[in-house]
Amino acid sequence: MTAKNAFYAQSGGVTAVINASAAGLIESAREHGDAIGKVYAGRDGIVGALTEQLIDTSVESADDIAALKYTPAGIFGSARYKLKGLDDNKAEYERLIEVFKAHDIGYFFYNGGGDSADTCLKVSQIADTMGYPIQAIHIPKTMDNDLPHTDCSPGFGSVAKYTAVSIREAGYDLHSMCKTSTKVFILEVMGRNAGWTAAAGGLAAEAEGDAPHILLFPEVRFDRERFLAKVDEAVKRNGYCAIVASEGVEIDKDFERGDGRPADAFGHAQLGGVAPELARIIKSELGYKFHYAIADYLMRAARHIASATDVEQAYAVGRAAVDFAMAGKSGVMVTIKRESDEPYRWSIGEAPLDEVANVEKTMPRDFISKDGFHITDTARRYLKPLIAGESYPPYVDGLPAYAKLKSQAVPRRLHTDFKV
Repeated sequence: MTAKNAFYAQSGGVTAVINASAAGLIESAREHGDAIGKVYAGRDGIVGALTEQLIDTSVESADDIAALKYTPAGIFGSARYKLKGLDDNKAEYERLIEVFKAHDIGYFFYNGGGDSADTCLKVSQIADTMGYPIQAIHIPKTMDNDLPHTDCSPGFGSVAKYTAVSIREAGYDLHSMCKTSTKVFILEVMGRNAGWTAAAGGLAAEAEGDAPHILLFPEVRFDRERFLAKVDEAVKRNGYCAIVASEGVEIDKDFERGDGRPADAFGHAQLGGVAPELARIIKSELGYKFHYAIADYLMRAARHIASATDVEQAYAVGRAAVDFAMAGKSGVMVTIKRESDEPYRWSIGEAPLDEVANVEKTMPRDFISKDGFHITDTARRYLKPLIAGESYPPYVDGLPAYAKLKSQAVPRRLHTDFKV
C-alpha cells in the first residue's frame, strides 16, 4: 500500500516553542516512511490548504529541522481562520478534499489552541460526512494555557518564565529608584479570559515584600477602591509597588475590554491598554509616579528565555501526534498528564476533540489568594515545574541564530483558485 502524505499547519497566535512541535512531528514522520510519504506544511496555516499553497518539508535537511527546536514563531506561517460548519459553507470542505486528493494527503495535523481544535474536529468529520478518509490529530499550543483536558499547554511555560523573570528584574529596578523616583510599575501581559500568565508573575515573589505585590486576573472582579488601597499599602510598606495585570481585566464600566475594537476571524476582540488605564487611575487618585510596559508579542516570541520543560513538552506532543496517527486514531488531541509535582513527572495522553473545541480552562479559585490579588501555594506547586530549566538557542555574534528553511513550494496540481 502506498504511503499517504501528511498535512501539517500552525494556527492562531504563535509561541516560542510551536516550531519544536513541528520538529518533533517531521522527525517522527520521517522515521515512519513506510506509512507516511511526505509532510506538506500549510503556508499560513489552514489557508495554505484552501489555497493549495503547500511547503515541501522533505527538502529540508535533518539539521535544519532539528534547529526548529530553537526557533520562535511559526516557521511556516500561521493564521486566524476558522472553518464554518459543513452546512454553512460546504465549499470550504469540498475544496479541502479536492486539495487533499490532489496531493494524496491522508493525515491532517493541526497545531493550535481551542479554536484550532474546532477546525481539526471538523476536518476529522470529513471522512464520515463526505466520504474522504483522513486522520485528523490536534497538537496543543497556546500561551494562554486555557485548553481543557491537558495539564498545561505547550507555549505557556515559556511565557510564564518570561513573565516571572521580567517582573523580578523590573522589581529590582523599581526598588533601586523608588526613594526619589518611580513608585509604581505595571506589567501588562496577555490573557483574555484566563489569568494563567499573570499568575506566573507571582512566582517571582518568594518572600514578604518581593515584587510583584499585586496580580490582576480576569477571573476576579476588579474593585477600584480595594485595588487603590492595596497599591497605597504596598508603596507605604515597601517603598514601591510592582503589578502584573492580565490584558483581560475589566477595569470598570467606562473601560470595557474589546469595546469597539476590531475582532479576529475567531471573533476575539483585540485587547490591550489595561496598564495605561491603571496607571492613570493610580496617578489621579494616589499621585504616585509610574511606569508601565505592555509585553504583547515580546513575551510569546522570547525563545531566548524559553522554559526547558516547555520545549521538551512541545517537541513531545509533535512526536506523539504521529504515534497517534500510526495507531489509527483521529479526532483527538494530544495531552500532557501530570504524574507528580515533586519531582515533576509527566506523560502523554489524549482527549476527544468534541470535548476540547471552543472550551476555555480558567484558573481554579484555589489558585488565587483570598483577597484576589495574588497566587496561593497550590498555584505555585502547579506553576513552578512549568518554568523550570533553561534551553538557550545557539548564538552567533551576540545574537540568537534561528532556523531559516528553504520553504520550497509544492507544485500546484489544481487549476482553480479559492478565495479566503
